[in-house]
Amino acid sequence: MATRTLAVVSAGLSNPSSTRLLADRLTAATEAALRERGITPTIEVVELRQHARDLADNLLTGFPNASLREAVETVEGADGLIAVTPIFSASYSGLFKTFFDVLDKDALTGTPVLLGATAGTARHSLALEHALRPLFAYLRAVVAPTAVFAASEDWAGGEGGALSERIARAAGELADLIAGRPPASPSDPFADPTTSFEELLRGH
Repeated sequence: MATRTLAVVSAGLSNPSSTRLLADRLTAATEAALRERGITPTIEVVELRQHARDLADNLLTGFPNASLREAVETVEGADGLIAVTPIFSASYSGLFKTFFDVLDKDALTGTPVLLGATAGTARHSLALEHALRPLFAYLRAVVAPTAVFAASEDWAGGEGGALSERIARAAGELADLIAGRPPASPSDPFADPTTSFEELLRGH
């Protein structure tokens, strides 16, 4: 059975949070969908609230510490990504945006991504389309057609209802995208140098 790595980024600020709850449900549904396609996923969760100070330091210094570097490498090296943020003032959270600001600008090129968001009211649902989708289009990721928004009232139905249907549909779309893409391989800038060592010594 093939294996793939699935990174999950949750930008919830509280513990527990509805953002993490949505991320967990999207992850479980995607894992099941991947297994149906003959793929065994390895799940890596990045909880951004644990890196809030690290991200601020990175903005000031230009360098991630060891903990943040591990989180960045997890996302940059994944075969697929689930990214979930709370919506504040009709857009993604500052913590969410800051994390994707510190990634290499080409790190998510071609990476399948499933977008999710939570808020207290359904009035914020369009933020997925006018804020999150353009962000990941700029990063040249391949975004699943279905994005999943959950307002407070969506949790009242428990595991059933329209929210579960959207989660299942989105998870299937992400699984198809991951299954159709070759496994990610860590890039090694020294693996295939265009300049020989002798040329470097000569100053070329």
